Amino acid sequence: MVSRELGHGIFWVGALDFDRRIFDELIPLPEGTSYNAYLIRGSEKTALIDTVDPTKEFDLVSNLVKMGTDRIDYIVINHAEQDHSGSLPMILEFYPDAVVVTNEKCRDLLIALLQLPRERFRVIHDQETLSLGDRTLQFFLTPWTHWPETQLTYLVEDKILFPCDLFGFHAASSDLFLQDEAAAYRSAKRYYAEIMMPFRGSIKGYVEKVKALQPSMIAPSHGPVHQRPAFILDAYAEWTSDVVKNEVVIPYISMHGSTLKMVEHLTDALIARGIMVKPFNLTRTDIGELALALVDTATIVIATPTVLFGPHPQIVYVTYLANALRPKVRFASVIGSYGWGGKSADVITKMLDHVKVELIPPVIIKGVPDEAAMQALDRLAEDIVKKHKEINLMS
Repeated sequence: MVSRELGHGIFWVGALDFDRRIFDELIPLPEGTSYNAYLIRGSEKTALIDTVDPTKEFDLVSNLVKMGTDRIDYIVINHAEQDHSGSLPMILEFYPDAVVVTNEKCRDLLIALLQLPRERFRVIHDQETLSLGDRTLQFFLTPWTHWPETQLTYLVEDKILFPCDLFGFHAASSDLFLQDEAAAYRSAKRYYAEIMMPFRGSIKGYVEKVKALQPSMIAPSHGPVHQRPAFILDAYAEWTSDVVKNEVVIPYISMHGSTLKMVEHLTDALIARGIMVKPFNLTRTDIGELALALVDTATIVIATPTVLFGPHPQIVYVTYLANALRPKVRFASVIGSYGWGGKSADVITKMLDHVKVELIPPVIIKGVPDEAAMQALDRLAEDIVKKHKEINLMS
């Protein structure tokens, strides 16, 4: 790996992970990822912004050594999660005089996760500054932009924002700077859906605070650097807004074909009524694609067969995940079939306690769907159309 220059005395010294395909044993990484660390040389002091995942710590050390970095005064940690902090113990060994700069909550987490001595830390507070001589770092506490201890670091004179996980996306790109905004939009939105969407309410306010700083560059912890910050700031303003689209997302499982027939009929009925439909067969679905679809959708219809008395286990998992991601979806319903007993609709609706949705009456049938079942699905489609019109989503 090689270091790269963002500006005079400001360097990317992180690591690219082209082969990583899953994050947190949960999130698929079709494009790999990067762990971005940045070295800033002031006239008097040198600061390192974040470290890298411990699997790539030798890349970080190699970059620093190749650059002739014989001293680091400050190591700023914006977030305690290991892909940011995991190499901190090794870096502290290489630079024994370095002080770890972070907020109190992050310090306590770093001590718990990495067993670091308390005396190596300097605790900062919201909007506090730190001088590097001719350069100044300013810190903004941004709890619940992923974890409760996250913060942003702003290089005042150069107007460069180091926003931790905000505004980034998972991609191992050899380009230091973002080149193709159109291609990046989808990756950034998917990353937002998987990581940031549960904290939409708090992030909305932080986006406005970042806009007020008028940064010239945004250098996130994952993915390329934004030389045109308006691109990603405008995208986040859109995603965190309350605006939803005239869409229905249908995650489904079908064991013997009955639920599939219901999904297909409802899909056709909705399309015929002018609604965009996105069905996801959970036996084949990349879960990140489902999360991406949930960002803007107005309605989710969960379709499940019955296993014993309740929904299919994969439907339980996806319902739990949707509830945790807290999309701005307005309406929800359940469809499916059972054989000798079923409480799938009750189980699923009770699991959506964190999503502020209006529940539309479900369509749960016994056995293979007959004409009456298809008519019930048509009524469900009409109900969804009516609800979308009520919030001005229909033309």
